[in-house]
Amino acid sequence: MKLEGKRALITGAMGGIGRKVAERFAAEGAELALADAVSGESPVAGARCYQVDLSSVAECQRLAAEVEADLGPIDLLANCVGVFEQASFDETTEEIWDRNVDINLKGVFFLIQAVAPQMRARGGGRVVNITSIAASQGFGTAQAYCAAKGGLLNLTRALAMALAPDKINVNAVAPGFIRTQMTEHQWTDEAFTTGLARMLATRTGYMEPENIAAAVLFLCSDDAAHIHGTNLSVDDGWLVGISGAAFSDTHA
Repeated sequence: MKLEGKRALITGAMGGIGRKVAERFAAEGAELALADAVSGESPVAGARCYQVDLSSVAECQRLAAEVEADLGPIDLLANCVGVFEQASFDETTEEIWDRNVDINLKGVFFLIQAVAPQMRARGGGRVVNITSIAASQGFGTAQAYCAAKGGLLNLTRALAMALAPDKINVNAVAPGFIRTQMTEHQWTDEAFTTGLARMLATRTGYMEPENIAAAVLFLCSDDAAHIHGTNLSVDDGWLVGISGAAFSDTHA
């Protein structure tokens, strides 16, 4: 098993991606601490669950300390927490901006800062952040989200440089269009999904959270020991370019 003997902290663990990451890690032998802003039934039997506001620096520090006290120092951190809010330029409020940046960016940094000493004590570790295709492209109705995820992408690179001497690998996974509760307003819209399929060269639509979990597992495994600062796109080719079918009358 790829993660046997490892202790992992997964944030956003009650959400679509975080839940599947927890299931994959458990199947590979990891001992789990699962954190989320909401309470709920654990996706993995025997995992320790923590309810925490990850937009708060103090709460990030509290979480890291409680997990260490309960399980011991952490080897793996998967930052799956995230919020996605759409709002036009004129409708973006300070509250929307702060919520996106605090949860998607600020909290991720300060949780890594709180957990890094534990990884040093273990002789190294792995950190995987969930970015987005919106970290590399602009979406006109989600400026705050794009700014936060773009920041997280470059933060991943900066932390990879800062923590590599401590044998801590910091990488990211950039999901494309994933079928989760957060994106339900899109994947239940037939016109939207039809348009998406035309734009993807693969002619596919929404992917499943399991596809992202597989990439997170890879980056946390020994197979990725020499990978630092990468942003692994799992997007069915979205960032490669727009399919010619998007400009034709047929899908052929």
